[in-house]
Amino acid sequence: MTLALETTDLKVQLRIDEDTWFQVCDLSTLTPGRGVAALLPDGRQVALFRDRAGRLYGIDNRDPFGGAAVLSRGLTGTHQGRPFVASPLLKQRFDLETGQCLDDETVRVAAYEVRAA
Repeated sequence: MTLALETTDLKVQLRIDEDTWFQVCDLSTLTPGRGVAALLPDGRQVALFRDRAGRLYGIDNRDPFGGAAVLSRGLTGTHQGRPFVASPLLKQRFDLETGQCLDDETVRVAAYEVRAA
C-alpha cells in the first residue's frame, strides 16, 4: 500500500506569548505519532506532535530528568485518555496537553498552544 503525501497550505503556529504566534513549519511536516523539534526565536526548543486524529501539541523539548533536548524523539501514547510522550532517556511520560510528568507530580515541562492556520 502506498500512502499519498498530504498536501496543504496550512502552517503550524505556536503561541510564544499572549499576543504572538510564531510560524514553525508546514502542517505536512508533522507525521502523526511522531515528534519534531523546532527552535524558537529566543533559543528555546519545542517538541511538536500531531496525533492520528490531527490534534497538535507543543511542549518543551528538554527532558528535565536527563537535561538533554530529546522529548521530540520520544514515543507517544495515551494513558487514561491523556496523550503523552515518553522520554527516550529514562522513559518518564509527559502529558502533551499540560506538560505535567505523569510519573512524578513535582515535575512539569512548559506546554504551548499550537494551531494550524
